[in-house]
Order: sequence, then structure tokens, then C-alpha cells
Amino acid sequence: MTEDPTATFARARAAAGVLFFNEHDQIMLVTPSYKEYRDIPGGYVETAETPRQAAAREVQEELGIEPPIGRLLVADWAPNASEGDKILFIFDGGTLPTDQLAAIRLDSAELTGYGFHDVDQAHELTIPRLARRLIHSHAAHHEGITRYLEHGEQTP
Repeated sequence: MTEDPTATFARARAAAGVLFFNEHDQIMLVTPSYKEYRDIPGGYVETAETPRQAAAREVQEELGIEPPIGRLLVADWAPNASEGDKILFIFDGGTLPTDQLAAIRLDSAELTGYGFHDVDQAHELTIPRLARRLIHSHAAHHEGITRYLEHGEQTP
């Protein structure tokens, strides 16, 4: 029996989300109907789709809006014991203008609400690995850079 030479390669699932801001520099968190914690708009990348396309699609599906999706803020290599290898991308959604906020229509099958929060509340509002990713994304937004993370932490 021949052993598969690719058996030791990572087969990471990719997910992409968007970090939106309001005029007070607060970040948008959504309340998924199927999770026990707050998250950002986003989801898994589908076959033949780029992470940016997935982020835009998920925002349209979940929030019912089509704002421009900005630059990459964070790429996080984040294996999960129960879900396997994952690479997570967070894109900059910028500050949502009043007309975009007014146009939000939540997909009730996925979301029960949303709100804007100070980034320093992230650890109180969501799970630790996402909170770390949000804090780095917020900083990258202000620094005009992209950060590479592993498990939500910057590497040396």
C-alpha cells in the first residue's frame, strides 16, 4: 500500500470577516443565532472564492449591505482542536456611514442582533482567541499595516 505523500500537509479551512467601525472608533460585533458568543460579520471561504470575496458575500448575506471591503488587517493561523487547521482573514470595513447603517437588514436565520463596542471590551464580549484577533485588527487599522498572527498573537 502506497502512503499518500500529502497526508502530512495542512488542509486548513479558510474564513474571512470584516471589521466595521462607527464614528466613535467602536467596532461592530454581531450576535449569531448559532453561537454562544459575539463575532464579526463573516464566514467560511467557499470553493473558487477568494477571502475578500467571501467577506463581501458574508456581509451582504448577514447584514444586507454591500459596502466596499478594504485592505487586509489580520491573517491568523489558528488551528482549533475540535475544528482542525484554520486560517482566518479580517478585512477593514472602515467607518460605516449613516446610509449604510440605516440599510442594515439582519438575516434572521443567522443573526439576532448587532452593536458597536469599545475594542477594550473585546475580552468581555467574545471568546479569547477572537478578542485577541479583534484587538490586533483594531491596531492594524490605525497603524495602516497588516498583522500576521498565530493563535491570535503576533509572532516575534
